[in-house]
Amino acid sequence: MPLVYKICPEALWREAEAAGLFRGAPVDLADGFIHFSTGSQVRETAARHFAGQDDLLLIAFDDARFGEALRYEPSRGGALFPHLYATLDPRQARWIAPLSLGEAGHVFPEDVA
Repeated sequence: MPLVYKICPEALWREAEAAGLFRGAPVDLADGFIHFSTGSQVRETAARHFAGQDDLLLIAFDDARFGEALRYEPSRGGALFPHLYATLDPRQARWIAPLSLGEAGHVFPEDVA
């Protein structure tokens, strides 16, 4: 199953874990869907939307778990980005890793495409 990734402030994700429900970050709530990135998009997403931010998590999900609620839609330059039109249960995460800030930007786990 292909993975999709969510970059999320750790405090917001920990609140979602405690509540058992993630409705999205403020930008997700404003746009009406939860923004995800594919492995080939997630580094650009971090650089563009989270530059200089620390205390972030990279959260991976199997895209098939979301069914029809996950749609790949055109975004930046026509690229298809995964958007989730539903809330999610934080227990659906396949894995969670800290997304620390290094000298040249965020440091991603080696297995992220």
